[in-house]
Amino acid sequence: MDTRYIFVTGGVVSSLGKGIISSSIGKLLQARGYDITIQKFDPYINIDPGTLNPYEHGECYVTHDGMETDLDLGHYERFTGIHTTRDNSITTGRIYKTVIDNERRGDYLGKTIQVVPHITDEIKRRMMRSSDSHHYDFVITEVGGTIGDIESAPFMEAIRQLRWELGNAAVCVHLTYVPYLRAADELKTKPTQHSVKEMQGMGIQPDILVLRTEKHLSDSIRKKVASFCNVDLECVVQSEDVASIYSVPVNMQRQGLDAAILRKFGIPVGETPAMTPWHNFLDKQRKATQTVNIALVGKYDLQDAYKSIRESLVIAGIYNDRRTVITFVNSEHITQENVSQKLENQDGILICPGFGQRGIEGKITAARYARENDIPAFGICLGMQMMVIEFARNVLGLADADSREMSPDTPHNVIDLMESQKNLTLMGGTMRLGAYSCELRPGSRAMQAYGQATVEERHRHRYEFNNDYAEAFEKHGMQCAGINPESRLVEIVELPEKKWFVGTQFHPEYSSTVIKPHPLFLAFIRAAAGK
Repeated sequence: MDTRYIFVTGGVVSSLGKGIISSSIGKLLQARGYDITIQKFDPYINIDPGTLNPYEHGECYVTHDGMETDLDLGHYERFTGIHTTRDNSITTGRIYKTVIDNERRGDYLGKTIQVVPHITDEIKRRMMRSSDSHHYDFVITEVGGTIGDIESAPFMEAIRQLRWELGNAAVCVHLTYVPYLRAADELKTKPTQHSVKEMQGMGIQPDILVLRTEKHLSDSIRKKVASFCNVDLECVVQSEDVASIYSVPVNMQRQGLDAAILRKFGIPVGETPAMTPWHNFLDKQRKATQTVNIALVGKYDLQDAYKSIRESLVIAGIYNDRRTVITFVNSEHITQENVSQKLENQDGILICPGFGQRGIEGKITAARYARENDIPAFGICLGMQMMVIEFARNVLGLADADSREMSPDTPHNVIDLMESQKNLTLMGGTMRLGAYSCELRPGSRAMQAYGQATVEERHRHRYEFNNDYAEAFEKHGMQCAGINPESRLVEIVELPEKKWFVGTQFHPEYSSTVIKPHPLFLAFIRAAAGK
């Protein structure tokens, strides 16, 4: 069939969960046998979120082809299992850069460059491009921000034009908020009405409304919204707070969101798919009563800063019949004197990735505590590097061992800058990014977890394990268990005599999904649970 386009927008307030709704729509359409992709358009002027502090925008997610993107792409992949690319993440910065570069080359033949049509035409081209190289039945496009934001106006104008051009091949799903006023004991629909009125003023009539709410909405409230917003009653769906985001697709299916979308496109609805693997996962989640306690040692005290890691731990716990209890431990506050108090009663310790000097000594101290007390430990990217530095200092006897990133003049640079990185002048998009191969050592913990000899994993870093020290590390018991076959760079280190002590230079959390959890996270949680 021809490609259909679904636009997902948000109103009233931000952080309503457009990414979760977009992912849920994708999952439900996949369950019906359709080929889908999901893309995110962010209104900020950064080229990508790669140079943003996690406090600004949460974690930076990396696609298989090496694009630094918004964290919502992590939701898209975890829910649907699709592989997103750089075409799935677009910012205002990329749009304007393309238009300005075109103008400098003379591509517009002397025309005056304007938001309409030049910026909007480029937005439309990008919105349609996801179906160019591969035929998709549905392209789901999420627009960041909130209706009424000045930054998102060009995106809304592009959607208005596309809906006119595509006719019945385009549907708009609008996510709004229905607040509950405790003093009046009432749910208020007026913000939703105003949000829809704002969209109508832009020339867009939403086809489907998803109402975020903390309390159940009665049919009379839904009828009121339908009446005031010119939307069919069956197209007013509520998204109540749920204990797990992974219940959202089932909740949306139960209310017929996917069926409503298909009817809007004039596509026969047919039978409701069973979604058996998804329900099996939710069933395991409900039955997981025992807990496994994991300390997340990092410097960003913000849930979204380590979003993919947190979700990977939760998912791996469920597949190990455990409920993962994650405790964030700020590495800036860890010292040799208080580390046992900070990390006591933890079944496992995950040392987080990051950049810069702040909090690294605490991560090193946590790595030492895990190693000396044989607590299952998992170091990711910078976390792996801190494991290496700690081992060099306290086992190899190199007391001043460090990374060139933290100490440019260290005499024992066990972590060093790659040659290809030494003469770079730009910060953005210049790290080692995307998927690279890794050959696993036979018999290693890593190979036991993966069950295969070669894997591909995604990267986001500049500094590497210094191979000049590899022999010394191996001699003292830290194995280089994973090696890139082309560059010979070390990808995985581990201490085989410990219960589970593994560090990866790559980010395995980017590849963990609901239906296919990452094997290293599964193995880590299994060890932490004492299984």
